[in-house]
Amino acid sequence: MYSFTAEEADQIIGRFGRVFWEGLGEKLSTCSERWGLSGLELLHSFSANCVFTGESSLFGKAVLKLGPPERERATEAKALEEYNGKLFCRLFAADAAEGALLEERLLPGTPLRDEPSLDKRMSVFSGLVAGLHIAPADAEAYPSYLGWVTRIARYMREREGNRRLCGHMQKAEKLCKALWDTYPRRVLLHGDLHHDNILLEQNGTYRIIDPKGVIGDPVFELPRFILNEVGDIITPDTYRRMNTIIISLAERLGVPEADLRQLFYIETAMAESWNVESRLAPSLEHVELAEALLMEAGE
Repeated sequence: MYSFTAEEADQIIGRFGRVFWEGLGEKLSTCSERWGLSGLELLHSFSANCVFTGESSLFGKAVLKLGPPERERATEAKALEEYNGKLFCRLFAADAAEGALLEERLLPGTPLRDEPSLDKRMSVFSGLVAGLHIAPADAEAYPSYLGWVTRIARYMREREGNRRLCGHMQKAEKLCKALWDTYPRRVLLHGDLHHDNILLEQNGTYRIIDPKGVIGDPVFELPRFILNEVGDIITPDTYRRMNTIIISLAERLGVPEADLRQLFYIETAMAESWNVESRLAPSLEHVELAEALLMEAGE
């Protein structure tokens, strides 16, 4: 069993709540016994899951994810099952009642973020998404990208404050509805395909982890990568660099540049609105950057 430090306990309680923390030890014990887990180490990155690396006597090197049972965890498991290792890590086992996923650990697991060459990062991303997507066995089992956008736009309308961001989100919703009709393919998307979810293996190939599992046209997979190229701090050079990235990716992927600018604006407005929902401070500066890049195409 893993022995938590006091600091780790405080972090877990702060992110997932005391009820989850109080049941975490029992969850770990159940999963360890069921899947023969040993050598567990906690990853200090608390987002949707509490994540451990370790060894499974049944499957080998593994990643154990534990979190409150919810739809997002179920759609991740289903998406991994459907992709069945095609460019994705494999799902070894899942327990919906425990909110537990046991997945293949990719080694060394160097994230694409660590690749210093922008051209190489864009090349890797473009190569992955070009032939990535499959038709879902049951589209109704997943949310849709448009559903994500309309839900958070409605949330922002119902809130007091954040009026400027709310205005951006309403504009983003309108653009998304138009693009949804323009791009009619309905395939299974990753939904969060950014630099830290694309990992390098020992054989020199990149594979993908942590799918959200969402339905939409492949174009809706593209803007998350662009958003993660912005960085936390916007400098005088950021606009020029992001403009170059959008132009280059549009050419590499055969997507109209104006549409890619719209997709980036939609994704940025949605991401900052999700921050509001998560009680984090949104960055209007990021949304205004995306709007300025949108205006470059005359929108």
